[in-house]
Amino acid sequence: MPKLEHSPLQPANPIEIEKKTSFLRLLWHNYKKNKLAVIGLGIILAFIILAVFAGLIAPEGINEQKTGERLLPPSSQYWLGTDDFGRDILSRILHGARLSLTVGFVAVIGSVIVGTLVGVIAGYYGKWIDALISRGFDILLAFPSILLAIAIVAVLGPSLQNALLAIAIINVPTFGRIVRSKVLGLKEEDYVEAARSIGMKNSRIIIYHILPNSMAPIIVQATLCVATAILEAAALGFLGLGAQAPDPEWGRMLSDSRTYLQQAPWTVFFPGIAIMLTVLGFNLIGDGLRDALDPKMKE
Repeated sequence: MPKLEHSPLQPANPIEIEKKTSFLRLLWHNYKKNKLAVIGLGIILAFIILAVFAGLIAPEGINEQKTGERLLPPSSQYWLGTDDFGRDILSRILHGARLSLTVGFVAVIGSVIVGTLVGVIAGYYGKWIDALISRGFDILLAFPSILLAIAIVAVLGPSLQNALLAIAIINVPTFGRIVRSKVLGLKEEDYVEAARSIGMKNSRIIIYHILPNSMAPIIVQATLCVATAILEAAALGFLGLGAQAPDPEWGRMLSDSRTYLQQAPWTVFFPGIAIMLTVLGFNLIGDGLRDALDPKMKE
């Protein structure tokens, strides 16, 4: 009988694809059991959509000043009121979502890449390399994170980019220690020993065996760290070390409006609510992912 050729329309490895699909289905099945986590996902998806389409949704320009309409309370014309320059607060919050979410995601991605790389090297190779890297982590963790971020921005200069860099730096030890502790256990597993015995290079062992099995705690911690990064960016903006005027960053909006807290509380209330909901959403997602990725929770 003639040998059947592999059709290019068929997947090259249907077993692997089925495994990945089954994993994602099982992950979602476990995740949606946590109703609060589903609510958190909905909150973040809503903010992402608002941030992406802020230019279309925002009723006014973010820096469009109307001096005759300063500090107006929420109304049918200005749903969230106006600030001390007569700017529409709703428009500025929508555009501020872009800045806050960008800072959160970019800073955490940088922390994950650097922290994972350094943590894998420390945990896998051990000895003096591990000792040196671990002491570096201890030094960074010895400082309160926000004070370390303030010190870094003070040296580099106040700006949103420098605040982003500072937030990324202070979160590197968190990911580094998580990955290091995970790698210390994984490198003693039988399948890693078998890979070494057949002469597989360390780099291939790390890429194909160590990293894939270290992703669960990294994903959970990254989700939680996005919330922390947004909060830290808001704190730096509030102190005048992050985003600079007239950027509509939420922390900066709080700082600019604190003088009018009693006269026009809505100028502080709504940016604060935006920060609270975003941080809450990411924390709920992190809790849901932690439960979904816990082997004890799987059926």
